[in-house]
Amino acid sequence: MKVSEMTPEQLAVASSAAMHENDHAAQALDISIDETRPGYARLSMKVRKDMLNGHNMCHGGFIFTLSDTAFAHACNSYNKVTVASGCSIEYVAPGFLGDTLTAVAQERQRKGRTGVYDITVYNQNNEELAFFRGKSYQIKGTLLPEDEPAA
Repeated sequence: MKVSEMTPEQLAVASSAAMHENDHAAQALDISIDETRPGYARLSMKVRKDMLNGHNMCHGGFIFTLSDTAFAHACNSYNKVTVASGCSIEYVAPGFLGDTLTAVAQERQRKGRTGVYDITVYNQNNEELAFFRGKSYQIKGTLLPEDEPAA
């Protein structure tokens, strides 16, 4: 199917898949894409032993990476290459070995080349672990070729 023939939902899923294919960091962390739609993404990751810090909790850097990856999938869901222009995170509870962390990214505003996205990270018990806010900036390019069939 050509990109121009896709619904917004199909475009979001295809854009997310194309981005994940080249995201070696997300692949190394076994981050999975659970759902993508325009302006929204839900990704998950299981906490492994090599993700633990000196307090035997999930290192904040891994929680940040999961959040940032969900942010990327949400803001690139329109097949326009979009990058972070700034972000912050607030940690409110720890993750532990064996936990499955889920980051839910939601678009708050997208206007012109910029956007604002809120990401909440939950554990498998639906407890909130972190709040991430990302600001996006659209640059030149697309994830999928505009005039050729998508995979």
